[in-house]
Amino acid sequence: MPYVDGFLLPVAKNKVQAYRRMARMAGRVWRKYGALEFRECVGDDLNTKMGPSFKKAVKAKPNETVFFSWIVFKSKTHRNRVNARVMKDPKIAKMMASDMPMDPKRMYYGGFKFAVDL
Repeated sequence: MPYVDGFLLPVAKNKVQAYRRMARMAGRVWRKYGALEFRECVGDDLNTKMGPSFKKAVKAKPNETVFFSWIVFKSKTHRNRVNARVMKDPKIAKMMASDMPMDPKRMYYGGFKFAVDL
């Protein structure tokens, strides 16, 4: 059954383009090592009246937006193999050592099993 790594993170509005460049590079690396999908979505309609908002969850400041992102794998085992390879890739190591265009301390992350797949 497919497995998904999900992310929710705030990004300063003036750093969205830098984040997108970083995400495109990272996505290419994840796909190179076998990820089935790599998606990055930027907030568009975040002032909802239904439940707590994503902005509230990540404590987004007025000058920030929210990215909702996910990576799809064949299985949890496949995810673990792919992520181990990704973390050894020199492009990712360089990215992790650089000044990130987002606040990793406010990034939410988790691994998910499919519950419904239509």
